Amino acid sequence: MFPAINPYNELKYRTYIITIIRKFRLALLDLVPIILVVVFFQVFVIQQPFPQIGEVIFGTLLVIIGLMIFIEGLEISLFPIGETMAYSLAKKGSLFWLILFAFVLGFSTTIAEPALIAVAKEASVISSRAGLISADKETMETYALGLRMAVAISVGLAIVIGVIRILRGWPIHYLIIGGYVLVMVMTVFAPQEIIGLAYDAGGVTTSTITVPLVAALGVGLANVIKGRSALVDGFGLIALASLLPMIFVMVYGLFWF
Repeated sequence: MFPAINPYNELKYRTYIITIIRKFRLALLDLVPIILVVVFFQVFVIQQPFPQIGEVIFGTLLVIIGLMIFIEGLEISLFPIGETMAYSLAKKGSLFWLILFAFVLGFSTTIAEPALIAVAKEASVISSRAGLISADKETMETYALGLRMAVAISVGLAIVIGVIRILRGWPIHYLIIGGYVLVMVMTVFAPQEIIGLAYDAGGVTTSTITVPLVAALGVGLANVIKGRSALVDGFGLIALASLLPMIFVMVYGLFWF
């Protein structure tokens, strides 16, 4: 005789399976536009079969599963952590710790960003080939590290400015407009060799870890501050985190070139 199946456990497992299928379907729907574009150009424009079709299908399946797991991780971990820490620090009433947390959060998540590491390394190689910096390994590593430090510090300061904006209730458009005016002015004076890199630096800072943590910090802080709206005041930190690196990298270029 087989032991009787607990109806509660059966219902629980069935719920888990339904939840996994639903999340897999949502992740698949998110990737459908990309898949359609790739298939269209491969079949109708390039007019060639997919190379190693089995590996392509398997890799796409792994991407869907990875995206599903990543989104689930954000929902159960990073978003709650960011909001909880913002709430706790605001309730603690210490502006120093709140500002320090904002800076360290922006700095630490950016300095370890793989995209920034790759861009900084490539920039050092290209700069050495162009004769802008010495081609020896030490100089190239120093240049790449300095570039990463400049971007990480700028993101940390951007998050600090964003937190102060939420606390003070400053309109976000004043900061954004003023920031881009400064970017345009810096573009006139910065070395031509650094301008494109500076503009790209604004994009590589918006990483998969930085964005959810920073967004959660802003929303959590806006929720706990009386008179602030999470929708109106809680967002905008990411825009500042993309803006300041442009300015800092152009300043960095003034010292190197």
